[in-house]
Amino acid sequence: MNLILNEISKKNENVFKTFFDKNYNSLVIYANGFLFDKNASEDIVQDVFVYLWENANTIQIQSSLKGYIFTMVKNRCFNYLKSIKITDNFELLELNINLITEHVFDSTSEENKKIVYHQILKIVEQLPERMQQVVKLRFISNYKYSEIAKELDISVNTVKTQLKRAKSKITDMVTVLLILLQINH
Repeated sequence: MNLILNEISKKNENVFKTFFDKNYNSLVIYANGFLFDKNASEDIVQDVFVYLWENANTIQIQSSLKGYIFTMVKNRCFNYLKSIKITDNFELLELNINLITEHVFDSTSEENKKIVYHQILKIVEQLPERMQQVVKLRFISNYKYSEIAKELDISVNTVKTQLKRAKSKITDMVTVLLILLQINH
């Protein structure tokens, strides 16, 4: 049995606190890479540590305790994303095809694609209001640049700039997420 886990199962608070302090921040950062929600990430990591404290005597670890808790955090992040059931009222799932080239997804599992789609929905909803309007008109309503400009009373160049910025933001965040997903599979 892992020495740290053995001590935790004996309710050694000093060992637990040291392990917690050493791993908490990196686990929150890791979880936030999946959720893009710091509060939810912190909650998940805290739940994992509570579970570890309460169940240390029944946990069977094949590799390392650190690897085990990172896997627990990842799995709880996936479960959280499934549980919140982000709705796709505007068919934004189709947006990813226009924003990110297909080759990015070649080696990505279907489960990971769903996670990425959910994150794209969250990212679009977090864009500034005007940028969100431009993105939705372009990719959901299939408006042309000139139609968007007329609808929102802005220039065509502003439409292009807003779309370019939105694409950049979404691509950057999704790329980080895909890297995290690839590292963990």
